[in-house]
Amino acid sequence: MQNYYKSAKLDNVCYEIRGVVMREARRLEEEGHRVLKLNIGNPAAFELDVPEEIQQDVIYNMHQAQGYVESKGLFSARKAVMHYCQQRGIDKVDIDDIFLGNGVSELIVMSMQAMLNTGDEVLIPAPDYPLWTAAVTLSSGKPVHYRCDEEQNWFPDIDDIRKKITRRTRAIVLINPNNPTGAVYSQELLEQVIELARKHNLIVLSDEIYDKILYDGTQHVSTASLADDVLFFTYNGLSKNYRAAGYRSGWMIISGAKHRAKDLIEGIDMLSNMRLCANVPAQLAIQTALGGYQSINDLVAPEGRLYEQRETAWRMLNDIPGVSCVKPQGALYLFPRLDPKKFPVANDEKLVLDLLLQEKILLVQGSAFNIDDKQHLRVVFLPRKDTLEDAMGRLGNFLANYQQ
Repeated sequence: MQNYYKSAKLDNVCYEIRGVVMREARRLEEEGHRVLKLNIGNPAAFELDVPEEIQQDVIYNMHQAQGYVESKGLFSARKAVMHYCQQRGIDKVDIDDIFLGNGVSELIVMSMQAMLNTGDEVLIPAPDYPLWTAAVTLSSGKPVHYRCDEEQNWFPDIDDIRKKITRRTRAIVLINPNNPTGAVYSQELLEQVIELARKHNLIVLSDEIYDKILYDGTQHVSTASLADDVLFFTYNGLSKNYRAAGYRSGWMIISGAKHRAKDLIEGIDMLSNMRLCANVPAQLAIQTALGGYQSINDLVAPEGRLYEQRETAWRMLNDIPGVSCVKPQGALYLFPRLDPKKFPVANDEKLVLDLLLQEKILLVQGSAFNIDDKQHLRVVFLPRKDTLEDAMGRLGNFLANYQQ
């Protein structure tokens, strides 16, 4: 009998955050082992709950969620996002410029499918959040990775971006605040990227899902607030700022040079219609979330839980001989570097697999984020301080004795 095979479109698509090592972690759990999952930004797993007023609002209005709604999303939710745009300085955004989705992930894939022809190029940061690379590849495009400079607080290298723009380049992705590095970009850097987009007629795709998770007084500037003559797609949602990852509730805002994108927007509208609508109960949370008390501010303030956890994990990582880590100014991750003189790692996936098997701690190897070297790891700092202290101590002991 003939076997069945996956589509060739998936040959170069990967998402190692839930890849081979994650499957091994699942096997260990099935055998009864307890695995500390520092591989994914899932707040609920660490008792960081959705604010109660958001939960209650969804429950109270659940009777309104029985049928399909407008394919772009509930009017009340999109209006709340429109008001948020006004607060962020993103001008001239109408209700119809906002698309709600089953998390930002769906909207990223949808926009890439609408935008790209075979061989079209999209500039993506390295390291990246790997969904971006996968979405471009799945949409028959070509991901082109530009360098982010660890010695410059992981800011994008403008000269490297400039060199990689070709006649096939359609768009440039910014992940700000950044996953996996925690970098938060300056207005000056964003204006340099916008100038390149203006010169080369590129669309700016700005992933801002962590825009409220900021430390040390860092200010976030929304890229689309800085110009109106360039086309911007801005992505955001409830997963991180409001700890509602399981709600799968996100939005995409189209702004700037919309008059030059009528056909593209029609394509996105078509794909939006094809999925009928996004998850309606989760849309009920958006108005309350954006208009209510912003409890995330308490978590990231000095002495707040996320602030203290970041401090603890960052300090302990840098105390490990041969390990260095740029201090993240935003998001939920650290991206430490292993000195190749002390740790000549040939296979970083094997390193994280060995750590899992020996210490039952699950991390993600740096190469999963589309960088060339094998010297980085991504560490989630969502667990409580005492759990992180234990985990970082065990990681240090593991590395002190590790040989590949």
